[in-house]
Amino acid sequence: MPGENLSREEARERAALLSVDGYDVSLDLRSAVGDGEGEPRTFRSVTTIRFRCNEPGASSFADLIAPSVSAVSLNGRDLDPGEVFDGARIALEDLAAENELVVDARCAYSRTGEGLHRFVDPEDGEVYLYTQYEPADSRRVFANFEQPDLKAPYRFEVQAPEGWTVWSNGTGERADGVWKFAETKPISTYITCVVAGPYHYVTDSYTRTFEDGTKLEIPLGAMCRKGLAPHFDADDVFLVTKQGLDFFHDHFDYPYPFGKYDQAFVPEYNLGAMENPGLVTFREEYIFRGKVTQASYEGRANVILHEMAHMWFGDLVTMEWWDDLWLKESFADFMGTFANVGATRFKDAWITFANRRKAWAYRADQLPSTHPITADIRDLEDAKLNFDGITYAKGASVLKQLVAYVGQDAFLEGARRYFKRHAYGNTRLGDLLSVLAETSGRDMSAWARSWLQTAGVNALTPQVLLDAEGRVAELAVVQEAPESHPEERPHRIAVGLYRRTPEGALERYARVETDAHEPRTVVAELAGAEAPELVLVNDDDLTYCKIRFDETSLDTLRAHLGLLTDPLARALCWSALWNMTRDALLPAREFVDLVLRFGGRESDIGVLQMLHAWANSALVHYAAPQWRATGGELLAEGALRELRAAEPGSEHQLAWARFFATVAAAEPDLKLLGDLLDGTTSIDGLEVDQELRWAFLEPLAAHGAADESVLAAELARDDTASGKRHQVRCLAARPSAAVKAQAWAQVVESDALSNALVEATISGFGQPSQRELTAPYAQKYFAAIERVWRERSIQIGMDVVRGLFPALQDRPETLQATDAWLAAHRDAAPALRRLVLEARDDLARALRAQECDATAITG
Repeated sequence: MPGENLSREEARERAALLSVDGYDVSLDLRSAVGDGEGEPRTFRSVTTIRFRCNEPGASSFADLIAPSVSAVSLNGRDLDPGEVFDGARIALEDLAAENELVVDARCAYSRTGEGLHRFVDPEDGEVYLYTQYEPADSRRVFANFEQPDLKAPYRFEVQAPEGWTVWSNGTGERADGVWKFAETKPISTYITCVVAGPYHYVTDSYTRTFEDGTKLEIPLGAMCRKGLAPHFDADDVFLVTKQGLDFFHDHFDYPYPFGKYDQAFVPEYNLGAMENPGLVTFREEYIFRGKVTQASYEGRANVILHEMAHMWFGDLVTMEWWDDLWLKESFADFMGTFANVGATRFKDAWITFANRRKAWAYRADQLPSTHPITADIRDLEDAKLNFDGITYAKGASVLKQLVAYVGQDAFLEGARRYFKRHAYGNTRLGDLLSVLAETSGRDMSAWARSWLQTAGVNALTPQVLLDAEGRVAELAVVQEAPESHPEERPHRIAVGLYRRTPEGALERYARVETDAHEPRTVVAELAGAEAPELVLVNDDDLTYCKIRFDETSLDTLRAHLGLLTDPLARALCWSALWNMTRDALLPAREFVDLVLRFGGRESDIGVLQMLHAWANSALVHYAAPQWRATGGELLAEGALRELRAAEPGSEHQLAWARFFATVAAAEPDLKLLGDLLDGTTSIDGLEVDQELRWAFLEPLAAHGAADESVLAAELARDDTASGKRHQVRCLAARPSAAVKAQAWAQVVESDALSNALVEATISGFGQPSQRELTAPYAQKYFAAIERVWRERSIQIGMDVVRGLFPALQDRPETLQATDAWLAAHRDAAPALRRLVLEARDDLARALRAQECDATAITG
């Protein structure tokens, strides 16, 4: 048998053969505490699966990844585990029409965030457990048929250490030392869940009375580690939860179907969150230990609502195979922002979407690994990598375009019919398109071919001709597609014309919605309008495209971007300018200059923080090497100037303080950070809390101004799991060859670190100011990655291959070394090759941008 990497063809064959009636899963987690059994620490897992086979006498297999299996019984026959279990699959021969499989196994606790993750809190020594399965890691915890279309109800029971509480998808009660949970609705394996430990737990409830008089009551719960309890603002979590439940009940006309609604904020989590029905899991970083901006609260609310949308899109109705992952992720990503704007205090969430989420999509859609939203997923490794900017953010952007195309009412009515028609079932693309065709009266097949079944991003550029009187004679929108993906698409767009007012503001004075589906579309309604200073071809962000500018518009932005009063229009212009920088159409130093001149006027805090990230990337990756030092000095001077000018105590002040720490390199700037840390100086209104202290310490460590003893003292001050991650990152950031060798060995040559500490070490290792120190690791990287991919879990493999790629060695020689590895490893795992190809593309893009910047004329 081929092992862990289940293929689509195998899954289809098994789904055609089998149907599952139910699971009983018994876990004994008492080994999680105490001295245990050494490493790897294991737990007992006993699974009973009742299933049918429509071809009696046929053979199939069950999935299980475990160190050992002590017993296997099929229909009362004891099978030899040594003969039927190969470490990943259990062979099932001579199946009956109705079958019962019982598997008694020792499964391993995880330190990689996959399967059943075990975390020991350094603050108090307490142990916390949680599961994370998507796409296929429930087989690390119990035997099953690990594919989304073999849904079944589950009954879990768990033995846990004394004093612990255990949660699962259904409601649970403890009796005689065993936690027993109510049977679930039919769900897929990857959204089953167990959370166990001495978690801090807060409760609330939600009540809804429907028009027919029926009443729905949902018990609410929220939990975190005890050490984070003082920081846990559960009231705000519950507020957003209730607002979301109201919103989705109003729009979906299908009551929440999974009973209770717990939300667990758990340590060392690989994802943002996971939509397990009745027990959603989140990374605990959404509990804020220090002061953060409203962008962080908006982001958390968006994630809460994203996961809640999954209760319908993904859990109630699930894609048949990972090809149609978009059927849940694209919808949840769209619905998260849709509900944030419609139900919560975050009314500007579409600005964040346009500026931040779409940037993720645009990058992913220009990589060599780009794919249609409905992807070709051959196996589980493919599936793991397709949780990407295409499936999430491009898919959500396309759904926003779809709403503009068919209308919001038709879109939501299609969703309602989809839920009712396919509840507890599995679907493909055509199932959704059919209901949308019904409700909209439009042919959805052409739209789907253009938007869902082709890859690549179009660029839309305005062309403006003026008449003798200075009015618009003709305004056209030119659509371009890359040679690699030459699809031209039907874009529903709004074209906005902007001019400066007598008061000096740059404001819109004309707007037209139109369909741009030709290579060149004339917007006849704008003929005769006053000459614009700025043409915005995707005003209001209705479609998914890269915006370009005519020369007049670009000159206007260069001179007056800060005068643009509409925050969404401003965010779209910033995004377009960033895309031009990435595409080597705008010199990096010019983008940095725009941020320095106009960033201080940016009112939207999320956009400002994105500008900070982009400006730093422009300096590190896209600026000509000979200008980096100058650019760094300019950014540090500008950040400090804005920091001192910001309103005391404001979130803008906090954002500029964090950005200043990111770009600080000169001795006076580092001294200021040190003085702020030890309290010998202060900036009015700036509270240097523990999280900000770590943000200041990293550049000090990276530039040799904070040694191991300083970092040890800070850890003693913040002896928590969060503090440990920060310390590990700062330790790896120090400018020493010995430090880099140790960090490399800890990540590449050893599996002793947990997933969170691997991530922290990688983050500290690659410092832009230390290109010479990390140069020797470029060759070591290419020598190691195939072994790492083979020996480590896929999550750790992805972290290492992405995080340690020698992107800072941005020279043609690194590009040649990458090409040489790809040429010599044509038979390497496709998922591994994809990661290297993506990194190569980023490097090639950086070199093109540096060449563009080097030719820039400076004043």
